[in-house]
Amino acid sequence: MQARISDIPRRWAGQLPDAPAIREEEGGTTSFAQLWRNVSDAIAFLREHGVGTGDRVMIVTENCAASIVLLFALSELGAWPAVVNARLSEREIEVIRAHCRPRLMVFTHSASPDAVRHGVRYRAREIAPRGLGPLMIGAVDTASPREAETLAREVALLIYTSGTTGDPKGVMVTHRGLMHFARVSSRSRNLTPDDCAYAVMPISHIFGLATLLLATFEAGASLLLYARFKPEDVVRALADSEISILQGVPTMFTRVLAHIREQQVDVRAPRLRYLYTGGGPLDPTLKRDVEATFGQPLHHGYGMTEYAGSLFITRMDAPRSDTSSGQIVEGAALRVVDANGEDAAPGEAGELWVRGPGVMRGYYRAPEQTAEVLSADGWLNTGDLGRLGEDGALFIVGRSKDLIIRSGFNVYPIEVESVINTFEDVRQSAVVGKRTEDNNEEVIAFVEMKSGAELDADNLQRYLAERLSPYKRPSRVVQLPMLPTTASGKLLKQRLRAMLDDVTS
Repeated sequence: MQARISDIPRRWAGQLPDAPAIREEEGGTTSFAQLWRNVSDAIAFLREHGVGTGDRVMIVTENCAASIVLLFALSELGAWPAVVNARLSEREIEVIRAHCRPRLMVFTHSASPDAVRHGVRYRAREIAPRGLGPLMIGAVDTASPREAETLAREVALLIYTSGTTGDPKGVMVTHRGLMHFARVSSRSRNLTPDDCAYAVMPISHIFGLATLLLATFEAGASLLLYARFKPEDVVRALADSEISILQGVPTMFTRVLAHIREQQVDVRAPRLRYLYTGGGPLDPTLKRDVEATFGQPLHHGYGMTEYAGSLFITRMDAPRSDTSSGQIVEGAALRVVDANGEDAAPGEAGELWVRGPGVMRGYYRAPEQTAEVLSADGWLNTGDLGRLGEDGALFIVGRSKDLIIRSGFNVYPIEVESVINTFEDVRQSAVVGKRTEDNNEEVIAFVEMKSGAELDADNLQRYLAERLSPYKRPSRVVQLPMLPTTASGKLLKQRLRAMLDDVTS
């Protein structure tokens, strides 16, 4: 039988049944044996609601034990979780639902007030099945089509990203890719059952799913699970020796340092042995400050949703003084491609193409979009620009054309623009990212208003709040008499970026 991600907790339920798997912020602990009993109960619950091989189940959630149990239960059934962050807007949730056509929608309302809001909208009812606890579930969609069994057993789940077109793209992440990365990542961090990792990155994101959940469980280690990030939680967990592994996006580390500085906290971390950041570029100042604060190297990596985790990771036995993403992981291959489609000269920057066991199966129900990035012989065009150092370390020199990284989340300007452009008085808009002093990016929108209209920024922001999740909303909206364009009408975003120094938030 093909390996699947649920094999990981099953193995530890047999080998270390009493070892802790999940510690939640409210103080509850779930052992691996209890986790697997919960998975078995969840399988029965899902079957009672008609869920089987080839179905999709949409889980609207923030990090909690129930969402992890559902993930593994669906793995056993050959059904696909579409795990989405409950903090998405109603519009975003509905777009994903319409695209993946789930047989069942589940809302973990006890862990997320936002999940309650979405559950009410879909007329979900409250239940409390064994192994899962309080949930809200929508009506079963008996007309939802099932995928063929071969494909269903190959794909582990769908992770949704808006993509550069603004349309939803469901990345079909495979069991093979996730299992391979879990092993590689666990070994790269020298994880053991004695470790406990701070887990606030959402499992709806490849970082939270692969780097935190699966890699940690692969070693029989445990998670200290939080639904939302608070820097004081991190400082307390470190001081109380609750965690040995601290991983997160650069913005998380920036905010932890700010809390330590502003509250004049005496930093104590007797159990901490590994620090890692990913999901965005690493600023040299942040690396220096984190290492000075904790007295340990800050490791770094590069990855993407379409490759089931990290492609490059810095090595524990060779910490780096620069901000490279380290060496390529086992099993992966890289091409650095120049503008002519040929391999770039050594040391020269180019577009990054990757191949290996982590490459996605494709974008769900989007063969044309899949063909744009995935070649027939298995090479995936990441859309990122980078170069290799003499020792093979990767240096990212540019992101995908217009991608904005805000608090570790991808913001695609065209999606934000498409919503702004539906506002009655806006003629057209252009969205760009602006770097901030805390190693983050702000979303800045430039708008051209219709003739005779003036920008009412507060009214526009209220409009966007109903249609975009918080991290996608512009920090500042700037009105221009006319947006700069080429003769053919293409927006000149580079000219807008040149104006950013004059834009204050």
